[in-house]
Amino acid sequence: MMVTAMDPANDQQTDIAPPAAELADSPTIVLAGGGTGGHLYPGISVAQALRALIPRARILFLVTRRDIDRTILEPTGLEFIPQPIVPPLKTITGLLKFWRSWRATQDLVARLLRDRPPAAVLGLGGYAAGVAVKLAAQAGIATAVVNPDAIPGKANQYLMRSVAAVCCQFEATRDHVKPEFQSKLRITGCPVRQDILDAAASPDRAAAAQRLGLDPSLRTLVVTGASQGAQTVNEAMLKAIPSLKLQGWQVLHLAGKDHAPAVRQAYRQQSLEGTVVDFTPRMADVWSVCDLAISRAGASTCAEMTACGIPSILMPYPFHKDMHQRANARVLEAAGAARLIDDQRDAIKNAAALGPLLSPLLHDVDRRKAMASAARSLGRPDAANGVAQVLLDLIAAKS
Repeated sequence: MMVTAMDPANDQQTDIAPPAAELADSPTIVLAGGGTGGHLYPGISVAQALRALIPRARILFLVTRRDIDRTILEPTGLEFIPQPIVPPLKTITGLLKFWRSWRATQDLVARLLRDRPPAAVLGLGGYAAGVAVKLAAQAGIATAVVNPDAIPGKANQYLMRSVAAVCCQFEATRDHVKPEFQSKLRITGCPVRQDILDAAASPDRAAAAQRLGLDPSLRTLVVTGASQGAQTVNEAMLKAIPSLKLQGWQVLHLAGKDHAPAVRQAYRQQSLEGTVVDFTPRMADVWSVCDLAISRAGASTCAEMTACGIPSILMPYPFHKDMHQRANARVLEAAGAARLIDDQRDAIKNAAALGPLLSPLLHDVDRRKAMASAARSLGRPDAANGVAQVLLDLIAAKS
C-alpha cells in the first residue's frame, strides 16, 4: 500500500507514524531507491526474503516520484513513500533543483527516522538512496547498500564511507573499490524476484506463452531495453530484422512505454511479425519463453538472465561516463554466456554489427545451449537471502 508523508516541496502533510498496534518484535526496515526497475526489483526480492525470515517485519520503500516506481510497487502491496528528490543535472538550474529536493528529502527522512525509527536502512542504488542511507548512518542505524553493477555508481561510491556493508553482484567489483572499503564488500549476487526464480526452477513454457499471447510451439527472441526501454536497441532491431531468417521464431519486443507506439508502427510499416509490449511485470513469463535475448546489460537484467540461463547478445547503455553496463556485459561475455556489441548510437551501424551475431545464433541450438549453461554458472539464486542475512547480522550487531 502507498503511504503519503510530509512533502516539504508541496507543503503537504499526512501521518507517517506507525500504527499503534505495531509491536517491538515487528522491526521496520527501510529500502531506499527507485526511478528504474533496476533499482526496485532487487529491493522487492530482498523484501520478500526479509518477510520469509521475519514474517512480522514492516518493509517500507522510499522511492522517487517517477511513474515507474508506482507501476512496479503498487501490485506488490508493499508500502512506499515517494521522496521529493530529483536527479542531479549538470546545469545551474538542475543543480539548484537537486539541492532543494535534497533538503526537502532530508526533512521527510528526518521525520521518518524520528517518528518511525527503522532497525536498518538498505540503499538500492542511485540518487534516491542517498539521503536515507546517509541520515540513518549518522543516527547509528544499521546501514548497507546493494551494488549490483560491476563498477559502483557515484551514489554508492559516496555512501561506501558511511555504510557497514556493500552487497555486490560481481567479484569484479573488487577491482573498482578503494582499498579502505574492501572489507565492507559482500559478494551476495544481485537479488532476483522469487517468481522469476520459481519459473527458472520449474518453467511452464506453454502457460507463460499463453499469458503473453505467444505461440508456445515457436522459439522466442526477446528484445528488451529494461523497464523503460532503449531507443537505440529498438532501432537496431528494426533495421536488422528484415534481413533475418526467422522461420520457427517469434519476436517479443519490450519497447518501453515512451517508445512502444513508434516500434509498433515500424513493425506494421515493414509488414513484420512481432509482439510489441511497452512494459510488463511478468518477467518470469518472459524468461520462461525466451530462447535468446537482445538486451541492455543493466545489473538486474544480467542477474535475471543468469538465474534463468538465458543466452544473450548485449548492447550496453553507451551514455554513462563510466560505462558500467559494459563492465557488466564483459563479465557475461568472459564466461561465454553472452556476445557483446558496443552501441554506436546509430541504427545502421548497430544493425550491421547485430545481424552477423544474431543470424548464426538463431540456427545454432548447441551454441545457445552452451551459452545458457554458462549463464547459469554465473547465477546466484540465493542473492536475496544473502542480502537479507547481511541486514539481519548488522541489526544483531547493533542490539
